[in-house]
Amino acid sequence: MPSIKEYNSKIKSLKNTQKITKTMKMVSASKLRKANEAQSNAKSYAKHITDLISRVTAQLTKDDHPLLKTHKENNKALILVFTSDRGLCGAFNHNAHKQVLSWIERNQGQYDQIDVSCCGKKGYAFFQRRLPIKNHYENLNNEPSFESAVRIGGDLAEHFILGEYHEIYLVYNQFFSPLLQKSIFEKILPIDPAVLIRRDLRDDTKENITKNEYGYIFEPNQKVLLNYLIPHFLYFKVYFAMLENWAGEHGARMTSMDNATKNAVDLIQKNTLLRNRARQAAITTELTEIVAGAEALK
Repeated sequence: MPSIKEYNSKIKSLKNTQKITKTMKMVSASKLRKANEAQSNAKSYAKHITDLISRVTAQLTKDDHPLLKTHKENNKALILVFTSDRGLCGAFNHNAHKQVLSWIERNQGQYDQIDVSCCGKKGYAFFQRRLPIKNHYENLNNEPSFESAVRIGGDLAEHFILGEYHEIYLVYNQFFSPLLQKSIFEKILPIDPAVLIRRDLRDDTKENITKNEYGYIFEPNQKVLLNYLIPHFLYFKVYFAMLENWAGEHGARMTSMDNATKNAVDLIQKNTLLRNRARQAAITTELTEIVAGAEALK
């Protein structure tokens, strides 16, 4: 049985751990509120930009922009994986890794090569020994910015337009609540023209819609607008994934640290009880020795 001194040392260590995990939970909760606000604003912006694009691109086809075309001469795929830069967030990063490996196992026969780009140190550390790494974007997850998304999206667009990849996919953790984050695996290039058209236009009457159905006068012309809006749509998809992953990371870490704090409290109570039992046993032993010594002196 451990000594009372060892129990005291263990309890002290557990109390220090409890303070750390509780503080980390509070920090993550504060950052989560900020991430939720950014995520909410991004959802509102997404609705408006989708409505705008749908009005401009009522009869968009795959030949209208390079990001819509499929490169049949190349059968390589690229997967952009968003993870966290730090750990202590439960299965948050593991779920994204598992999603990628599962997809590769099911589809690797369809591609000549599958590469990975990583945004997040945990993803890079995991995949660098398993798959070819195309790009590693460092230090962009602490507070995602649209400028970072433009940088990443610009690289993806360049790789695709140059014909380096047939398809490009995006993997991130979507935030639903601090207790629930779901790994999302979606294709972002080539962009499906149907994605850019409002749902109320996706019916049998779509064939009768003219490109200028709304009677707009374009200045600059429609082609110039498409050259701006479609890449902007791609950049925003990347930005929104960064925000979802950011919120999911802090939600997962907050939950993980809350569970760790509860476990520390349970262990403190358990070891306090064991220490009291050990102290009582020591007192009983001392009393027994005193009584035995007194009896021996008679």
